[in-house]
Amino acid sequence: MHIKERLVKLQQSLVQENPVLLDVVASYQRLDRVAQGLGVLDKASSYAEQISWWPLISVLGTFSAGKSSFINQFIGRVVQDTGNQAVDDRFTVICYGTGEEVMTLPGLALDADPRFPFYGVRHEIDRISAGEGNRIDHYLQLKTVPASQLKGRILIDSPGFDADSQRDTVLKIADHIMGMSDLVLVFFDARHPEPGAMRDTLKHLVEGAQQRHDADKFLFILNQIDTAANEDNPEAIMGAWQRALASAGLVGGKFYMIYNESAAGDFKDAALAARFKRKKDSDLAEIYARMDKVSVERAYRISFALESLADDLEKTWIPKANAVRLRWAKRVALSDLALAAVSMSLLLWVKLSTFWLTDIDIAPLMQNINTIGMAVAAGVFVLLAPHYYFRFWWANRLAQQLMQEDPSGALTRMLRRNTVFWRPMFAERPRGWCAGARKQLARLRAEAKQAIQKLNDQFAKPTGEEIVRAD
Repeated sequence: MHIKERLVKLQQSLVQENPVLLDVVASYQRLDRVAQGLGVLDKASSYAEQISWWPLISVLGTFSAGKSSFINQFIGRVVQDTGNQAVDDRFTVICYGTGEEVMTLPGLALDADPRFPFYGVRHEIDRISAGEGNRIDHYLQLKTVPASQLKGRILIDSPGFDADSQRDTVLKIADHIMGMSDLVLVFFDARHPEPGAMRDTLKHLVEGAQQRHDADKFLFILNQIDTAANEDNPEAIMGAWQRALASAGLVGGKFYMIYNESAAGDFKDAALAARFKRKKDSDLAEIYARMDKVSVERAYRISFALESLADDLEKTWIPKANAVRLRWAKRVALSDLALAAVSMSLLLWVKLSTFWLTDIDIAPLMQNINTIGMAVAAGVFVLLAPHYYFRFWWANRLAQQLMQEDPSGALTRMLRRNTVFWRPMFAERPRGWCAGARKQLARLRAEAKQAIQKLNDQFAKPTGEEIVRAD
């Protein structure tokens, strides 16, 4: 499906879901044109495809950490299989469905639908592990559930991150999910009080979260904490996990402790049971409250992302384009200088040879040049032909290096656009970066702020007027 057709389909869906975001889709399309003009995006891509337009909650963690049980409890019916061992080795995308029963669809259903966060993901899997993109059904599946709790949001249940043959690919997909999610619930199992064996997994999840600008969307949950209730010092288990997370980089943020009350073991006494239940109920209520807010947060994130992407083009990609152009131009210039030096050396050698070998008469050779114009044309050809060869050769050589530095191909596309034969080597600015592009980015930033103001109008009226929400 062509990109324009996909965006039309997205707009049709947003008419009912969130009309405020309709104008934002059009803004993203104009941002695409600026990025494509610079070479940051290819003609078949759109920034609108790189975000999830539906509120997304991902549930990550190790095997047997209670992720699936938590999802079943939240939805109010059994959707995911549970167990102490690995019961599902795929990412499961769960959304609202109109059927009477839970329906399971293959991963291809996600890969082909731009409304879901896995649109075109098989290409990403191929980039991670060559040939694995054709096995997308081994990594992803879609479940539709007729449950009101899922209206307006998407849940993703992940496989455990314990070591296996697909672990690297699973972690890469998890990175993709974390980047697109509005809320990330990271589960740990209190029944395994020695987290050291999972230290690399902790580092991957926790350290990555702390380096993000949206780190507040990560909630760290120690599940099945009831197993620590009968220990001599249950706080020691909690402390062990907190120290493990701290060593992996988590120095702040909220740490929740919950358990499944229907599957909890016996407590020593009623007071202890009440203490753990209060803690569980309090933490669970706070988690659910955050989950309920994702619809509002998603609309704000999409609008804010528009401004951030516009800033990123100007503050990040334009300097990168200039740096790439300069790398190429320097190599071409050095090659030209080297050729000029060799040419001058040859001319000097000929001049000296003519001076010492006076018996050689070069006058007949000079008479073969009929006109000064022919001499100038020949000189220009001799100088320009190697120059354009160097331009072409260095562009290809540098393109290979850039594909290693940036597998997305953005740097390579920018290089190609700025090294066409008719552009000056040391042009004042990158191709596509003109006054019109700068004005367009300024307008897009203003539109992003206006979209946020429209969202504010749905929830806040400092004047005291009655708020009328768009349904």
